[in-house]
Amino acid sequence: MTSTAKVETKNLNLYYGPNHVLHDVSVQILPNKVTALIGPSGCGKSTLLRCFNRLNDLIVNTKIDGEVLLDGKNIYGNGMDVVDIRRRVGLIFQKPNPFPKSIYDNVTFGLKINGIREKKRIAETVEKSLNDTGLWEEVKDRLNTSALELSGGQQQRLCIARALAIEPEVILMDEPTSALDPAATFKIEELVSQLKKKYTIIIVTHNMQQAGRVSDYTGFLYLGKLIEFGKTNDIFTRPKEKLTENYISGRFG
Repeated sequence: MTSTAKVETKNLNLYYGPNHVLHDVSVQILPNKVTALIGPSGCGKSTLLRCFNRLNDLIVNTKIDGEVLLDGKNIYGNGMDVVDIRRRVGLIFQKPNPFPKSIYDNVTFGLKINGIREKKRIAETVEKSLNDTGLWEEVKDRLNTSALELSGGQQQRLCIARALAIEPEVILMDEPTSALDPAATFKIEELVSQLKKKYTIIIVTHNMQQAGRVSDYTGFLYLGKLIEFGKTNDIFTRPKEKLTENYISGRFG
């Protein structure tokens, strides 16, 4: 790995009150790749993911030591604009969370929050974002209907379109298919493979088969420590650490 990392952590420690949750995590995330974070429940995967856009700031009594770099700049440094960081680093949650608004209003929400009012630009962005998520042909004739009428898989793709509309550079996905059926899961995985051409993607998944299918790199976390990180094929076929091998083979976790 080199300094061309899009996202990098250096000796990252996180505490929730007295609880030491992440321990000296150092990792480099390369641009235009899919990086999967795997590990048993409670190992710190989602907590690490939320460090990348400072969402842990919203949790009371959270303390962070170390650095999280975005294009070489520490996002926890003095004077950093948190709103801008969260625009550049979007997050897709575990369960689809469309707003109780129209499909159109869901996609345009972030644009309007960021002060964009030009109708032509908004319309073009809506079409592009929905096209990029494979939704345009499915919903173009009902943009003014409620997003809540969409299927679960469509709702999750709409949430991704909503994130894409504000032109992020990094997309974080926290178990984005855990609430979806196999057919919808397949569509999301196909989408991830397409999106990495334009974006850097970090995905938390409890599904090791999914990590194997969609990711270029995989990090294995255990008890808040990054045990091993490398190319996905190497992690799954030639792990260097016994803990990784035990987890991959189902001996624990």
